[in-house]
Amino acid sequence: MRLLVGLLAGAPFTSVLVGDPSLSTRPMERVAEPLRAMGASVSTTDGHAPMEVLGGALRGVGYRTPVPTAQVKGAILLAGLVAEGLTTVEEPAPTRDHTERALRALGAPIRISGRTVSVSAFQHAGFAGAVPGDPSSAAFIVAAAALTGSEVTVTGVGLNPSRLHFLDVMTRMGVRTETTVTHETVGEPVGDIWVSPGATLAGTTITENEIPLLIDEIPVLASLAAHAPQDTWFIHAAELRFKESDRLAGIADGLRNLGGSAGAEGDDLVIAGGGLRGGRARSFGDHRMAMAFAVAALAASGPSDIEGMEAADVSFPGFVEAIARLGARVVVS
Repeated sequence: MRLLVGLLAGAPFTSVLVGDPSLSTRPMERVAEPLRAMGASVSTTDGHAPMEVLGGALRGVGYRTPVPTAQVKGAILLAGLVAEGLTTVEEPAPTRDHTERALRALGAPIRISGRTVSVSAFQHAGFAGAVPGDPSSAAFIVAAAALTGSEVTVTGVGLNPSRLHFLDVMTRMGVRTETTVTHETVGEPVGDIWVSPGATLAGTTITENEIPLLIDEIPVLASLAAHAPQDTWFIHAAELRFKESDRLAGIADGLRNLGGSAGAEGDDLVIAGGGLRGGRARSFGDHRMAMAFAVAALAASGPSDIEGMEAADVSFPGFVEAIARLGARVVVS
């Protein structure tokens, strides 16, 4: 939705973006504020969706994002493609760079220096491309293989380096993986992720600067951490509170209900490790929470029930069937 607002900011008509119930809880003033500074009329509903966008003539701005978020950065850059003058975005920490890669591949006048990205007005001649498999979705299969001692290769996955930091963290946790780039599409490398069998898990600490590069993979990393013998800490992970659910509280709640030990200490998430006994966890209608708890349950010592498993279809249609084909014992009720 945030990226779409950036596209609509320069369109000479009014648009209303509603979103589903989970999207309607997410903060939208983050993207509305810089687009207003560029000349668009953007209104939110108490800071959330529904949003009304009246596009028009835009002017370039220099904007430093208060919170590192690739969606806000991307929205400003897309608006900058139809703005007069230079549009510059500076980030407090690196985030995913899909927009920059696509613009560069299409020939846009884009300049990147450290955490600062600038664009000028540009219209490409059209292109053809295939959307690669989502690395955030692949992370659940990688974790499932690691927890069950399995060897798995996930093929056709987007291997953009800004999306693969979860593999670095998994390496620290004792999971060995290898990536192979097979081709490229619209600036994005695509290939395979191989997971070695026989992982020996260990706890780790994920620092504040790592959080923006892992924000969608934290639930599944927490699932791995629940089975490590040591504590795992996610430091200053407050951004988890503003996803499809309050994932900071929800992860801790779910892992405790599955027989583990976890908690939120301020804005930090701590997973005590030691394994899971099984139990019943709620997904809160959040697709990544549903999949993370299902993955965690694969290595629990007793049976587990996940409420709201259908939410997984939001980003990974057929997830339950996929892990069942790989050998998981799953009953859908």
